[in-house]
Amino acid sequence: MPTLRLKTKLVFAITGMVVAIVATLSTLYISEVVHQRIQEVYAVADVTKLHIFAVSRPALAVDLSSSKIDLNDPKQLEGAVQDLLQYDSSMSALLESATGDSPNILDACIVDAKGLALLHTNPALQGTIVSPREDFANILHAGIRAQLRLIYGPARTYDVRLPLVHTATGKPFGEVRVGVDTTLLKDTLKPQIRRALIFAGTAILLSLILAAGLSNLALRPLAAISHRLDLISSGKAEMVGAPSKRSDEYGTVSTKIERLGRQMRDVKEVFSALKENLDQMMANLQDGVMLFTSDFNAVLVSASTERFIGKARGDMLGRHPSEIFSKNSRLGRTIMDAFTSHEAISPQEIEDEQGRHIQVALDFIEERGERIGALLTLRDAESVHRIEDEIELSRRLSAIGRLTSGVAHEVKNPINAIVVHLEVLRQKMKEIDPDTRRHLDVIGSEIQRLDRVVQTLVDFTRPVDLRLSDMDLRKVAEDVVMLASPAAEKHSVMIEREASQEPLPVRIDVDLVKQAILNIVLNGVQAMPQGGILRMALKREGENALLMVRDQGTGIPENIRDKIFNLYFTTKSGGSGIGLAMAYRVVQLHHGSMEFTSIMDHGTTFYLRFPITEIAANGDAPAVAKEDSVSKA
Repeated sequence: MPTLRLKTKLVFAITGMVVAIVATLSTLYISEVVHQRIQEVYAVADVTKLHIFAVSRPALAVDLSSSKIDLNDPKQLEGAVQDLLQYDSSMSALLESATGDSPNILDACIVDAKGLALLHTNPALQGTIVSPREDFANILHAGIRAQLRLIYGPARTYDVRLPLVHTATGKPFGEVRVGVDTTLLKDTLKPQIRRALIFAGTAILLSLILAAGLSNLALRPLAAISHRLDLISSGKAEMVGAPSKRSDEYGTVSTKIERLGRQMRDVKEVFSALKENLDQMMANLQDGVMLFTSDFNAVLVSASTERFIGKARGDMLGRHPSEIFSKNSRLGRTIMDAFTSHEAISPQEIEDEQGRHIQVALDFIEERGERIGALLTLRDAESVHRIEDEIELSRRLSAIGRLTSGVAHEVKNPINAIVVHLEVLRQKMKEIDPDTRRHLDVIGSEIQRLDRVVQTLVDFTRPVDLRLSDMDLRKVAEDVVMLASPAAEKHSVMIEREASQEPLPVRIDVDLVKQAILNIVLNGVQAMPQGGILRMALKREGENALLMVRDQGTGIPENIRDKIFNLYFTTKSGGSGIGLAMAYRVVQLHHGSMEFTSIMDHGTTFYLRFPITEIAANGDAPAVAKEDSVSKA
């Protein structure tokens, strides 16, 4: 059922009130007019009745004891009284004038106890039985409905009666009847009632018009207030304008609306800033975060949750856990059981059907013992383990760096002394036999090799002076492919490069990064002695540029995977154990990350991530820009 507008309600209310008042007053007026007119007619008939009674009284008071009639015989008594009445000239004159004095009186008569007309204004009815009519006093004392039925019903004749008692005997003798005709009464009252109804209808019509005008006038400030509220609700609070200077209720409400508009504008700005920061934080958050209300409907879902649950954020927002999680999966069963039993989940690791290790934590938020929501956190346990491994590796490298810097310093001085004394020894020995010279040459070459090892160790641990420049990582990868091609052809390895169409601008030391990538590529080439394909892929991953190097070698055994970034660790007969350690350090110096995955007999994939630097308005990164020198430890 449609809701009525306030204006319509106001018009109906005013009109209804006027209708009630007019109807009440009209009813009272009509009732009073009808009652008064009936009372007037009744009064005329009553006076006529009393006159007839007064004129007939002497005849009823005549002493008939001296006459020859038997007073105990009703017939003789009635005959005597009838004779007295009929021969009374004043009575006859009164009856004749009764119908002429008032148009509402139809007839008048005196009847005996049996209804026999002793005297009647209609000579034809005299001496006949006259049937009694309804007493007009009933109409006089009836309600307005009965009186209106009298007016709008068929014409009828009523009696106004007065009993007659014989004075001599004290017994009822008969009654005086005055007949009242309603025809004239109806003709008199109907125009008056019609005028009253016309007046009432006119008043109601005028009230309807007046109500419409008053409602427009009364609701005009409300319409202005509604317009101002619409501007506020539509985000156009700045268009509300200055508050009204009126001192009435409208001015007060207008001032409050203007104040409310300012508050909403301030709140909207704060909310927009918070929402933008929250959206940015949730978009960059690697963990899956879901916030539930007190009735367990999801109101906050991070972007990373999609890869854990396998559903879009829009399909999870506003949903109950039973609509989000499936009991057919280990993860879904664990979470649903916790929601059902209302028991929190301390961080625990779950392996799903795809073999992924997911760390799950569920906390129920309560305030003063009342549940107000729940917070679900999903984390990639494998990445956590990788981060822990990287931290451990960094700690080891740091410890090795501190140790090697001290050892290198202490070893360097004896080496220099040995070189000097070896040269002095050669000069003092004028004639050296070939066998001794061979031993001296071996000692000299080994000292030089030891010096190179110590120098490499010093170079690896000392601070690096980074020469940073803006570069597209795709160009760096292209140069590395060119440098590695000869070695790849020698090992029957084909290098395939796949790069995204969009630029990957990074701020790096080009030479160091190029050498680090080249070390990884050459390791991959050497891992495929029978030849194969080495793939390099570059793409954007969030705020990072991702470089993947995938070989088809034998893979890295699991028992040495945590050692491959250690300095001097190598599994190759002629390897130095410096290449991967140096590559790992170079990536760290550029605030990036380096990790790998390896499957035995299926090859190894290295993942190098560098922070992207948006340097060009048109999105194109220059190949080389101005260099900055930055010292990194």
